[in-house]
Amino acid sequence: MVIRHTDPAYGPDARNRLPETADPSPTGAYAALESFYYALNNRDAQALREDWSDHPLAQLNNPLGGVLRGGDAVAGLYEKIFTGPVRVEVTFGDVVEYVGADHAVFAGREVGTYTGPDGVPVPLRIRTTRYFRYEDGRWRQFHHHGSIDDAEALAAYQRAVTG
Repeated sequence: MVIRHTDPAYGPDARNRLPETADPSPTGAYAALESFYYALNNRDAQALREDWSDHPLAQLNNPLGGVLRGGDAVAGLYEKIFTGPVRVEVTFGDVVEYVGADHAVFAGREVGTYTGPDGVPVPLRIRTTRYFRYEDGRWRQFHHHGSIDDAEALAAYQRAVTG
């Protein structure tokens, strides 16, 4: 297993590398991670769905969805975000990665903005951990945990996205 600190900066310029997730090496895990940020920043619900596992215990714990289990539930939350009035753009960086033969954990920070109908960007900072696993011939995301430290910023973000 490899443990190291990196700063990959997957953000609005991230690429859709889903075909590369079939590579069983860590390169495939990095492709899955970058593909997630491509999907998020480009509001690509299909790419996001392909990045996440279908497993019923795949789990998302984040400021907007609470605790959701299963790929369908996760995809449903992101679909609401993507079709809603708020535009989210973040860059994932300051990462400590834990990469093994069939699993990878990336723990770092998402820094960016969300912009509502008024067009005013609001800063967004989220502590983030993402877990990927190589299974059934490709790397897929099985878990995400995100937290916003500032209670006022969290409440404002939740109001903006969920109404």
